[in-house]
Parts: sequence; C-alpha cells; structure tokens
Amino acid sequence: MQLDLRHRHALVCGASQGIGRAAAIELAALGASVTLLARSADALRPLAQELPRAHAGQRHDWRAVDMLDTAALQAAATDLAAIAPAQILVNNTGGPPGGPAHSAEPEAFEAAFRQHLLAGQVLVQALLPGMRAAGYGRIVNVISTSVKEPIAGLGVSNSVRAAVASWAKTLSGELAADGITVNNVLPGYTRTARLAGLIAAQAARSGRGEDEIARGMLAGVPAGRFGEPEEVAAVIAFLCTPAAAYVNGVSIAVDGGRTRALS
Repeated sequence: MQLDLRHRHALVCGASQGIGRAAAIELAALGASVTLLARSADALRPLAQELPRAHAGQRHDWRAVDMLDTAALQAAATDLAAIAPAQILVNNTGGPPGGPAHSAEPEAFEAAFRQHLLAGQVLVQALLPGMRAAGYGRIVNVISTSVKEPIAGLGVSNSVRAAVASWAKTLSGELAADGITVNNVLPGYTRTARLAGLIAAQAARSGRGEDEIARGMLAGVPAGRFGEPEEVAAVIAFLCTPAAAYVNGVSIAVDGGRTRALS
C-alpha cells in the first residue's frame, strides 16, 4: 500500500492543538513537508521544530493567521502557494459555541460561515493551481458527525457543518478529473479542548457535574470511550496518501460507532 508522502507539501489548519496537531504529526511521519496554520505563533513555532523528519528534503513551516480574518487568510495562502505549492490541504478549525439554533444571533451564523466555509473556499482557490500542476491533490475537511445526525445543543455548528459538507461534495465532482480528491472526516466525541469546553458548558447550563455529562455522552458510543486525536489523524493521513486515490466525495465518521446512519 502506497502511503509515502515524500515530495508532497501539506497545509494543516488548526494545527496548534487537538486533531490538527495530530494530523500534522502523522503527515510529517509519512514524509510530507508540513506548513502549520493557526492563530498562535507561540504554539506553532516549537511544533514546527518538533515535527518528524523522515528524509533530508523535508521542511516544516508555520503561518499564524486567524481563519475568521478572510483577507489575512487569503494573503497568507497566496503567499504560501507562490513560495511552496501545497498538494494537501487539511481544512480544520475550531467549532462554533454551543446553544440551540433558535436563540442564536444572526452574527453567530455569519461568523461560523466565514470561519468554516469561506475560509475553506479561500484556501482551495489559493492552492488549487499547485495541485493541478502536480496532478495530485488531497483536500480533507474535518467537520462533524452532525452532517449525518444533527447534535442537540449545537445549532450553529450543525448548520454550518452541513454547508461545508455539501460544498465539499460539489468540489469532489468538479476536481476529480485533475487528480484531486475532496473528502470529509467526521470526528465523534474526541478528547480535545473542544470536547472539554462543550462538557463544561453543558454542565454549567444543566447544573449537573461534568463527570455525569461525560457518562451521558459515552452511553451512546458503542466503543464505550472517547476517541483520541491521533485516531482521527490516522484517517485524515490515509486520505492524503496515494493509496486513497479512488476515495472521493465521502464523509467518514470516526466516532466509535456512535452515528447510527448508514450513509
């Protein structure tokens, strides 16, 4: 099975922690040169030094950008594409705050749309020429199982994640002939700062303890545990390899069996 990513360059968003960080490490271990993108330079700078280097030609870099700042993101991506075209994009960013859809302010939907879908569009447009020139492209969007089954209490997130999934499915058909695949990875309950924040917020709203909230979540997971970022990263990395060339336009749940939908 061809998993070698030498001579490939990956841009990994949300790379300072959690799933993004784990994905960057996994891609580097497979030989890719990795550019890390997130808001915090202080977090990215040491990580770029720590990433695996499997061969002499590997180079790792970072860009500190807020994905809510569309103009800055576009400038950074365009600059990166001119210096070192990327063939792999891991489109990943933090989820919107929790809460029901009916009480969310319109501005919350607007911000989530900008941070997720508009950011992805800007990145794809900047990196697409390099992918086409290489005849190789992998776009992996880290979304949520809510695109298959909406999650109670995440109204804004459910809405924007579904939009990203539909955008990605459309792109997968448009770009396939160029040797570019577009897929979505749908993490379930994964042990990240995002999950910890959701548990704390739900506990505060309900007056119940965080342990009780966590046990309630796990009751619906056949695997009986939360996932680890590295487990999600392994699926992301596989979709970026030559071995996954014929996997296109799919949304893969990595959730311990929690999602009951067949497709």
